[in-house]
Amino acid sequence: MLPTLAQLFGVSVDELLGLKDSAAKRGSMPKLQRQIEQVALLPKAKQKFVSEMLETVVQQTAH
Repeated sequence: MLPTLAQLFGVSVDELLGLKDSAAKRGSMPKLQRQIEQVALLPKAKQKFVSEMLETVVQQTAH
């Protein structure tokens, strides 16, 4: 699930998990990035729920 979220937001899985200091490279961390890191800390079932919600929204906006 994490690779899918990382690809969706254009970051590495390490960045999702906070293992790389991406904020130092790009200035302050955007709100969306902080939210993704919080999602990565959720239990797998909740991560799946969030991923499915995001996919639904993305699909709706693509049409």
